[in-house]
Amino acid sequence: MRTSNPFLSRWDSAGDTGRTAARTGRPVGATVGAGPADDTTNPYAPGADTSLRTVSNAVTMDDVVVRTATTLGTVVLTAVLSWLLLPVDEANVGHSYGLAVGAAFIAFVLAMIQSFKRTPTPALILGYAAFEGVFLGVLSSTVSTYIAPGVVVQAVLGTFAVSAGVLIAYRMRWIRVTQRFAGFVGAAATGFVLLLFADLLFSAFGAGDGLGFHSGGLGIVFGLVGIVLGAAFLALDFKQVEDAVAYGAPREEAWLAAFGLTTTLVWIYLEVLRVLSLFNSDN
Repeated sequence: MRTSNPFLSRWDSAGDTGRTAARTGRPVGATVGAGPADDTTNPYAPGADTSLRTVSNAVTMDDVVVRTATTLGTVVLTAVLSWLLLPVDEANVGHSYGLAVGAAFIAFVLAMIQSFKRTPTPALILGYAAFEGVFLGVLSSTVSTYIAPGVVVQAVLGTFAVSAGVLIAYRMRWIRVTQRFAGFVGAAATGFVLLLFADLLFSAFGAGDGLGFHSGGLGIVFGLVGIVLGAAFLALDFKQVEDAVAYGAPREEAWLAAFGLTTTLVWIYLEVLRVLSLFNSDN
C-alpha cells in the first residue's frame, strides 16, 4: 500500500532484501551502523552499494529530531497564523473555510508528490507542512467557535498523550513491529479510508448523514479506530527511524522521517479532535 507516510512503501521490499543480507551473513551498513545481521524486516538492508555510506553522511537521531522539529514547527506556526488572520465569524467563515479547503488540497498534492519520490525534497515537505497548518488552523478555530469551545487544547493534549504512550510501548517492546504488523496496518488503513470516502459520497449525493461515521456513537467508534490506526502508524515510524540510524542510512532520510512523523501526528490530532467534538456535541 502506498500512503502519505513515505516509510510504509519501504516494507514491500523489506523482506526480500533482508533475506538477501541474511544469506550473505553481512549486515548492510555495517561500516557505520550497529544493526543486527538477522533483522529480516530492515528496509535499509538491500544488496545495494554501501560504499558511499560513511559515518559523516549517515543519519543520526539528532538529524531526525531537528528536521522533525522544523517540520512540525512549520505546521504549528502556520496553524496559529491562520487562526489569527482568517476569522471564522459568520461574515467570514465561508471565505476562510474555502481557503482552508484549498490549502488542504495543495497539502495533499504535495504529500502525494513526495510520497512517490525516491528521495526527499525539503521544499516539498516544508510546503506540505505550511499548507497543512493553514487547514488545521481554520478547522480548529471553526470547531472551537461553533461546536466545542476549548476542545482544541484537549485535542493537542490527547495527541501528545497518544504519542507518548506509543513511544513508551515501543521502547519497552510491548509493540513489536514486524512485516506482518505493517501489512495488517496497511490493510486496515485501506479499509478505513475506503469507508471514509464512501461516507462522504453518500453524504454528497443526498444520503443525509451518509453512513453515520461523522456523528453519534458510530462516529465516535470510527474516530477511535482512526486513533488506533494513527498509533500503529507511529510505531511504524519509530521502527523506520530506528532502522535508519542503526544501518547507517543516508542523512537525507531524516527528512523522510520528519515527513512521516508529521503526517502521522496530523492524522492522530484530527481523529482526536473528531472524537472529542462528537463527545461534546452529544453532551
